[in-house]
Amino acid sequence: MEEKAVAVIGAGVIGCAVACALAQCGQRVVLFDRHDPGTAGASYGNVGHIAAELVQPLPSPGLLFGFWRELFLLDGPLDIPPGRLGALAPWAWRFARAAFRRAENTRQLAPLVKPAVSDFARLLGSIGRPDLLRRNGHFQVWFGRNAARRAAAEAASMRVLGVPTEPAPPDLLDTLARGAAQSSAAGLGFPDSGHVVDPLEIAQVLVAAAVQRGARFERNDVRTLLPTGDAIELTTPAGRREFATVVVCAGPWSAHLLAPFGLHAPLEPAYGYHVELQAHEPQVQAPLIYMDQKVLVTPMRGRLRASSYMEFSGSDSAPDPRKPVALRRKLRALGYRCEPAGPSWRGARPVLPDYLPGIGRAPGSQRLFYAIGHQHIGLTLAPVTGELVADIVCGRQPRHPLDAFDLRRFGPPPRSSGAA
Repeated sequence: MEEKAVAVIGAGVIGCAVACALAQCGQRVVLFDRHDPGTAGASYGNVGHIAAELVQPLPSPGLLFGFWRELFLLDGPLDIPPGRLGALAPWAWRFARAAFRRAENTRQLAPLVKPAVSDFARLLGSIGRPDLLRRNGHFQVWFGRNAARRAAAEAASMRVLGVPTEPAPPDLLDTLARGAAQSSAAGLGFPDSGHVVDPLEIAQVLVAAAVQRGARFERNDVRTLLPTGDAIELTTPAGRREFATVVVCAGPWSAHLLAPFGLHAPLEPAYGYHVELQAHEPQVQAPLIYMDQKVLVTPMRGRLRASSYMEFSGSDSAPDPRKPVALRRKLRALGYRCEPAGPSWRGARPVLPDYLPGIGRAPGSQRLFYAIGHQHIGLTLAPVTGELVADIVCGRQPRHPLDAFDLRRFGPPPRSSGAA
């Protein structure tokens, strides 16, 4: 048994942050993934926004009763193929129940989200890479005759939540309105948010920092986990391994790994898409969220990255070629130089139905831990998640209460399988 090492399963940004935090507190770490760190799932293709404003989980009564307005068929970001409605029903029922617990769920999530940029600055400073972070905030923009009213309503909502905003600069709004051929625009600045210049490099530098402190990365596919006495058995194509401590950070693929330990993780992959505009100058050195179009554009090194969509098409689905075409069309309409066709990316965000992450420990005496289901804010929550997992693995009092993030809130796994 490799009893003196901690196995971390999954090298997305959450797994990389966990491995780094564990190595920093003196643990020997073996990080497993079937792909190179940060190259699979949403960690590679996310839009780089550190969303310190997203303190509310998505489920809400307003969305529940008005979701149809967001459907892809109506040029919105939400796509639920009709053939998936039956399979998605149990997850959707939990989503609906969470909508009426939004205030309490916000109270649990907000303390993790609000200090995200400072957390990132501290983490990247500790490993000597502060250059990857930009603390320029971000802007939300609306067009048309109702733009000012909608911006004011958003500002009022943010005040209630304790999220500071300020009016967007008039010259920026004029530039954006001209580019989009609109007569008027309104917008808000969010000074406490930020962005990174390359999400893939974030994962890579976190792993490099962990390796400098004695961690090891193995490109290997962990197919099953089983409790075996005082150890946890990992099954890989090369054989079986035993570790005393395991942390599951495998994103949408975590459910079957956790089921043998009595944990139910009803995860759904919510696919997002991005396109990139190479050598395109930014409108401003900060992310821009076009609220009407549901498009986020972030300046990165040598390019802009634009992202949109929440596609609940299932884990075995193929990319939808209509979505990058539609995203490019929207960018052209907003004034960007964007060809009608070109390369695109699609990746799965791991989403639990209440839009709270799963962070905790398996019941009983097993040293099986997990950090999964960070939905659209995995990058945002990576530093604090790494710290929280390091706290509980190392036997320290966690810096935030974790009861609300315990997967036992979803009950036991279905008897038929460990899948979501």
